[in-house]
Formats: sequence, C-alpha cells, structure tokens
Amino acid sequence: MAPVDPLSSLLSGIRAEGSVVSHAVLEAPWTIRFADGAPLTMVSVLRGGGTLLLPDGTEQEVGVGDTAIVCGPDPFHLADRPSSCNRPHVEYEIACFTEDAACTAQGLGGIRWGNDPDGATALIVGAYRASGHRHQRLLRALPPVLVINEDSEVCAWLEAAAADAALRSAGSQALMDRLLDWALVCTLRTWFEQAGPDAPDWYRGLAEPILAPALQAFHARPSKTWTVAALAAESGVSRALFAKRFTEVMGRPPLTYLTECRMDEAEALLSDTDFAIAQIAKSVGYADAFGFSAAFKRHRGLSPSVFRAAAS
Repeated sequence: MAPVDPLSSLLSGIRAEGSVVSHAVLEAPWTIRFADGAPLTMVSVLRGGGTLLLPDGTEQEVGVGDTAIVCGPDPFHLADRPSSCNRPHVEYEIACFTEDAACTAQGLGGIRWGNDPDGATALIVGAYRASGHRHQRLLRALPPVLVINEDSEVCAWLEAAAADAALRSAGSQALMDRLLDWALVCTLRTWFEQAGPDAPDWYRGLAEPILAPALQAFHARPSKTWTVAALAAESGVSRALFAKRFTEVMGRPPLTYLTECRMDEAEALLSDTDFAIAQIAKSVGYADAFGFSAAFKRHRGLSPSVFRAAAS
C-alpha cells in the first residue's frame, strides 16, 4: 500500500539513516566544502551565519534561525563570507559518501568540530543518503536551494540535541538521524506552505477543498481503477466541475496526472525491486502486464523490461 499523501511518498526514498550529522562551531574566517555528492544537504544556523556558494554561481545568505536545504550532487561551499575563499582562512571539507564508504572529512574530529568552541557561528549539518531511485521525484519538486527561518526555541533545542549526541553516548547516531528526518519533513512542509505558486502542483491541489479528497483517495489507493467520475465522487462534486477545477489548479487533466504518478511509481519499483512486471502493473492500477507495458513504453519510450535493465 502506498503512503496516503504525495509528500510522504516523495520522502520515502531519502533518509538520514547512517548519514553525516555534525555540529560545527566556528570563528571567522572559514569555509566548508561539501563534496560528498549527497542528494540533499541540510544546514541549520544556530548562531551567526554565512553564505552558501552554489555551483551555478548563486550566493544565498543564511543567518541565525535559517535552515537551508541544498539539492545535490554537485559540490558547493558555505563560507562566513564569499571573500573568505580568496584569503587566508580555516577550510573544511565534507566528503563522506565517497566510493570507499569511509568519511574523509578533513579536520572533523567527531560529531562536534570547528576552530573555536566559543565561535560566533554554530551550525547543524546533515547530509542525506538516498535509498534507490525514488528520491529523484523529490529533487524534481525542489529548487536548487531553499531557505526557511525557524524560531529561536527550535534552534536552542537543536543545539542541545547536537551537544548530547557529541558525547557519543548510546543511541547518539540514531538520535541525530531521527532528528534530521524530523527536521527535513518540517522544513519541507514549511517551504511548501510559503512557496505559493512555486509549490509543486500536487501540494497546491491538497490545499484546494474540491481536489484534496480525491487526491488523498488516489494516493492512498493508486491500484484502484480510477475514473474522473470516481474521483469527483470522492470530492462530492460533479464530474464537470471537478475536471475543470483540477485542470486549472494542476495544469493538466485528472487522468493525465494519475498516469504520470503511476509511471513515476512504476519507475521506482522497476529500479529498486525485483517485483515481476505483472505485480508492478497491478500495484500501479493496471489490470494486466500487457496494458501496463504499452502505457509505460508510450510515456517513457522504453518497455518496462528494457528500462529495468538500463537502471540496474
């Protein structure tokens, strides 16, 4: 059974399990180079601040209370200020998801690190691992970097949790993994709420009273043979009104959206499982493997078996 909402489905492919989680305390000038190729990196500023320097040349300031999520895998920098990269400074590099699977972070002496325990800037840094290919859908829904601001109580709680984990007591890694998972969900929900027209269409749809019941029903039971009339009935409106409003908000007709979601889910199942084609067909709402294979090839340009072979 698929998760009952699109955000939960998107997040199911990325976790902080075994990820790099650290607490940095720094005194300027300093730079941090993120070179681990993580699909998502999260930086929460507890005190002070800095500037994110992205691969495309974009600069994004982050200050106290800000949480930034950067989509990978290209390397990027965080510096106390952009000019620090070109003058003497303390430099760190985080490259923990390398091929040898050993963390090669330079100068990181444990979960808490930095050049001054009383430094003006304190950060929580988390890099997320991907499980299979499902996380690609989340990355497509996000900009290269997003920033939201948390209140001071959240920042104080994060720093206290990081300080506890720095003691490396029993369960400290699990504590920080769960903390980072919680923080990612909260950060993304807040960003989606604030993004307005820039939010993904499915998120805007969930905020629309006419569409939300139908979207929730579909994502809870994607294997059901849905029709526009059946979706409209979930929302308690006429077929014509539902189809019109759906197209206005979501940018395409209801059945086009359903097919896109089913093809995305089929891609993940083909890439990350050894389920039989017929089993995948049924789980994404097709009566048989033949109909599913024809639809998949029409939308993806490859048969399911060829796609699976290429993804392996």
